[in-house]
Amino acid sequence: MPAKDYYTTLGVSKSASVDEIKKAYRKLALKYHPDHNKDDKSAETRFKEISEAYAVLSDSEKRKQYDTFGAEGFQNRFSQEDIFRGFDFGTIFKEFGFGGGNSENVFSHIFRGGPGGPGRSQFRAAGGSPFQGFQGQSMGMRGHDLVYELSVTLEDVTHGAKKLIVYELGGREQRVSVKIPKGIRSGKKLRLSGKGQPGIQGGPSGDLFVQVSILEHNVFKRKNDDLHLRREIRFSEAVLGTEIEVPSIDQKLLKLKIPVGTQNGAKFRMKGYGLPHMGENDRGDQFVEIRVTVPKKLNKEQKDLVKLMAESGL
Repeated sequence: MPAKDYYTTLGVSKSASVDEIKKAYRKLALKYHPDHNKDDKSAETRFKEISEAYAVLSDSEKRKQYDTFGAEGFQNRFSQEDIFRGFDFGTIFKEFGFGGGNSENVFSHIFRGGPGGPGRSQFRAAGGSPFQGFQGQSMGMRGHDLVYELSVTLEDVTHGAKKLIVYELGGREQRVSVKIPKGIRSGKKLRLSGKGQPGIQGGPSGDLFVQVSILEHNVFKRKNDDLHLRREIRFSEAVLGTEIEVPSIDQKLLKLKIPVGTQNGAKFRMKGYGLPHMGENDRGDQFVEIRVTVPKKLNKEQKDLVKLMAESGL
């Protein structure tokens, strides 16, 4: 099922204010409300979609979670009962001029498929709140997720690593070990289930998301799973050819043959010496860019030799 873009559903930008979101919902709700579209299933579906979007974007905490984890991540964490918990249809319908007498019937019909509707019979409206839980008992609320930012080195990415995460939760220090997989990319989030904020009224704990960032390396630059570095050679080596030593991220010294007539900026590929592909056995490549150095100062003998080269056409 594709992730739901609530901003698109309401036709507002991600920077929209609360008032703009409310105005957009009111306009769409008036258009698609079941009272105005008798026996129109497409309007009913649209009304459900815009109501779900408004329930999330009108709640500052839910909107923050949605913006942080994205549409797909949000939907993986929040069920429909989570989304509509605390969302008072009666009050909102009255405020928008629909009249509140049948608001719960509207909710029951659309969001539960009518009395005893398939897959929804365990939820029922009570006291103006769409979701009050099983058999009228208040459901516990899931605890909030937490995000911990962790910096790792390219060496950690190459070999994998275990890191100790230390954070505070409820005034107490929490320590948990997290495994950094080989080939992980910057910005990737690792999920530690149940390590977030405790739930309310017996609800489950949230999760801890470890967001990985890769520290800059003093030798290598990462591009996807390939590594790039520069090496300097003398002009004579570029003209005549040579062999140089090149480091790898595995702390090996590799031999690289520089052919005769190598140009400044030439790149050489060393297959399989890049970073591991995450979840796979093979690796990216290493690319070496050659920079031909030009000396700033020459002694008399060197100047004479360069003049001879120039006179010979080099």
